[in-house]
Amino acid sequence: MLFALLALVFASAFAGAALYLNLVEQPARLALDDASMIREWAPSDRRGFALLGGLALLAALSGLAAFGHGSDVRFLIGALLALASWPYTYFVIVPLNNRLLAASPAQPDADAREIVTFWGLLEWGLFALAAASAAVFAWASL
Repeated sequence: MLFALLALVFASAFAGAALYLNLVEQPARLALDDASMIREWAPSDRRGFALLGGLALLAALSGLAAFGHGSDVRFLIGALLALASWPYTYFVIVPLNNRLLAASPAQPDADAREIVTFWGLLEWGLFALAAASAAVFAWASL
């Protein structure tokens, strides 16, 4: 039961952090001028990557442990949903991250704002995976 609770807590924290990023950080970032937006984005991305990736991993490991203890396949599904955020991030979001990290804050590309806007839309995919994982863990914990 402890692992089931931990899986739900970590997946919910993952979903909450992803939602905060999309509803608070991204609009605030887009309100800045281009140079300030790029300058703010890089350290924020590193911190967010570590936080979201760590919470996803903890949710997945807890879900796998709950599956191992109780053999409820819903915990396996929730764990796989949380873990799916890693390849999603690597193959979908990281290519944009690399373009943004290569941009100079002093002389941002003309399309930097469009890239950051599109990056924010892709971040909703992380929220969807996190929310789905948390929902499955909640369902399994009933």
